[in-house]
Amino acid sequence: MISREQKLIEMGLGPVWRLRQAGDATEESKEEPSQAEASPTRTASAAPLRPTVPTAAGLPPGVSAAEREQRILRMDWTELKETVAGCIACNLCKTRRQTVFGTGDEHAEWMLVGEAPGAEEDARGEPFVGQAGLLLDSMLAALSMKRGENVYIANVLKCRPPGNRNPEPGEVARCSPHLLRQLALIKPKLILAMGRFAAQSLLESEASIASMRGRVHRYQGLPVIVTYHPAYLLRNLPDKYKSWQDLVFAKKTMESLKAG
Repeated sequence: MISREQKLIEMGLGPVWRLRQAGDATEESKEEPSQAEASPTRTASAAPLRPTVPTAAGLPPGVSAAEREQRILRMDWTELKETVAGCIACNLCKTRRQTVFGTGDEHAEWMLVGEAPGAEEDARGEPFVGQAGLLLDSMLAALSMKRGENVYIANVLKCRPPGNRNPEPGEVARCSPHLLRQLALIKPKLILAMGRFAAQSLLESEASIASMRGRVHRYQGLPVIVTYHPAYLLRNLPDKYKSWQDLVFAKKTMESLKAG
């Protein structure tokens, strides 16, 4: 009998997932600093997705942060995209090239949520591009899925933090209504939280990725599966198999939701 690993290789998962060439480090790469993997250059803790929002720059005169959120939560797709494109609610508007709204099927059952745009995403205006994006496409293909078909991809933040630093609590607070409205418009059946910060923000937790994997969590009543960010997997090859396990678990969860 051949091993499970050999079966995966025969299915194309081994070579398909080996996308990064030696020395091909990109500015958009993100760490997954769980307990044993913490990066000394990324020490800021993740903020809950919906803390109390302080009065923010960019609000119309006389409009409170709560009123701004309520306005956003009533927007249609066109209004929401225009609002994000012109957002000046935090200082990230001063350093971004452009906002990265999200992309994919606006009636998708699957919603993939990452942390924030990286350098290449900031340049192209699309989430999960570059080597990390290619790996994500291969991961989806392994489940007979593809970008744009029953899949929507977005980030917690719509603007790139300078130097790919961790998002700050105020930035998350001001940007979270955009993601909330995307979720409300799409109505996905399942959220795949990709990366430490996305998972901790959605679930309002400081737990490690390792401790959150393999369970169904809930956000706004929606099931959430936690896995590693593709950029992290490019630098930590052994964890690719763990991520594959997460994807299989997510697919089984989706099947059970449909059956129920």
